[in-house]
Amino acid sequence: MSGPGEHTLEEILSQPEAWQAALRVIKAQRSELASLRQPGLHEVVFTGCGSTYYLSLAAAALFQGLTGLTARGLPASEIWLHPSTCLSARKTMLVALSRSGETTETLSACSAFLESGRSDLVTLSCYPKAPLAAMGRFNLVLESGQERSIAQTRAFSTLYLAAVSLAALWADQDRLFSALDRLGDCASRLIRQYRPLAADLGGDETLDRFYWLGSGPRYGLACELSLKMKEMSLSHSEPFHFMEFRHGPKAMVTPTTLLVGLRSSARADSEGAVLEEVQSLGGRCFALGESDADVEFHSGLEDAIATVLCLPIGQLIAYERSVSKGLDPDKPHNLDSVVRLS
Repeated sequence: MSGPGEHTLEEILSQPEAWQAALRVIKAQRSELASLRQPGLHEVVFTGCGSTYYLSLAAAALFQGLTGLTARGLPASEIWLHPSTCLSARKTMLVALSRSGETTETLSACSAFLESGRSDLVTLSCYPKAPLAAMGRFNLVLESGQERSIAQTRAFSTLYLAAVSLAALWADQDRLFSALDRLGDCASRLIRQYRPLAADLGGDETLDRFYWLGSGPRYGLACELSLKMKEMSLSHSEPFHFMEFRHGPKAMVTPTTLLVGLRSSARADSEGAVLEEVQSLGGRCFALGESDADVEFHSGLEDAIATVLCLPIGQLIAYERSVSKGLDPDKPHNLDSVVRLS
């Protein structure tokens, strides 16, 4: 494999193996991860920058839904520069997410948080020698998420899987935690089955705007897939909550619109109604979900853990869009793999 986007493609396709390797690391530290939940904890704040900020949104929604603890996702820059507007004075745990472990805003946010003495810092990253991997009370390093490309794909999904694992352990959901092992095989099957469809969509030159819809934890993933489309292919792309699209955003629907819906099983009817409305307005729709979708998981898994299966196909659509435009997904315009501020 050689040519433009070779690293990005390899990282997308290798996610099933990366997830299995990450789960082995997580299982080896299961008791330590479970013990991080402390009495009197008021809130858990997930934080990151760029992709890992969107990961924080998804992780916080899932975490609160499973554990019942208040959880939020915030950009690291807000915690660093405006802590009084976003952090409670009560006992708060910060979970910092970073592929590189070197991003200036994330390191600064963690330092500011530790100085405030609110509670514990937990870090999730991919490089053991990076500064972030030594800052927390507990530092989980998943080396299988490491990447050579700039746009995150494998790192994002691997770190998200770690957040899902943490939520399942804190919620005492042993059945959910054990079911994570099935994700790798499901993802491999979906990639084999739907990669040609992703190539067709990404290479369709009649499309000029992309909207990614998701609610609950899927909203953060919709944000991330929209970012992948922007980073890799320099295309017009925006994320929305499902029901919010019915308000102002639907004014943007034309025959050159592709709406990608990350569907849940629990809210399939209401989300399906949004997709039907967009189609009635002349737009094209593409849905991913457990069943009754263009990409059907047929995983038998609960939404809480099956949602991650949306990522490889969505990433492939962005990759194919980039290649079809003659761009190099490995080298997005104006971007660097790590943001370091002086």
